Amino acid sequence: MIEFFMAMKPPTATHQEKQINFKNKAFYEPVELKKARSKLTGYLWEHKPLERLSGPLRVYVKWCYPLIDGKTDGQYKDTKPDLDNAQKLLQDCMTDVGFWKDDSQVASLICEKFWAEIPGIFIRIDEL
Repeated sequence: MIEFFMAMKPPTATHQEKQINFKNKAFYEPVELKKARSKLTGYLWEHKPLERLSGPLRVYVKWCYPLIDGKTDGQYKDTKPDLDNAQKLLQDCMTDVGFWKDDSQVASLICEKFWAEIPGIFIRIDEL
């Protein structure tokens, strides 16, 4: 089992924000998406396992966004970014850093997003 909390303001740019250059028909990442990928990768390096995890995995992620007026600590967040798109970027970064060989190993995924007094991303990974 791996479990950690990355205290940070979670990025709001997501995997869905890739763009296409119609001249050469190639995808590219806008600046904000590049920054988000770099931020996540930087924080994830501190928690990288010594060896890539193998076999099927259960991943539990709790996205904790900074409180805003009218919201309370622990209240579910029902505004952008879309959870599935944020999660895809995170899993791609975890693959790049070396948590596992491929994110297709994630057989069980539980992710939630909240408003929180202490913003960040909590991650727990179990080998099944």
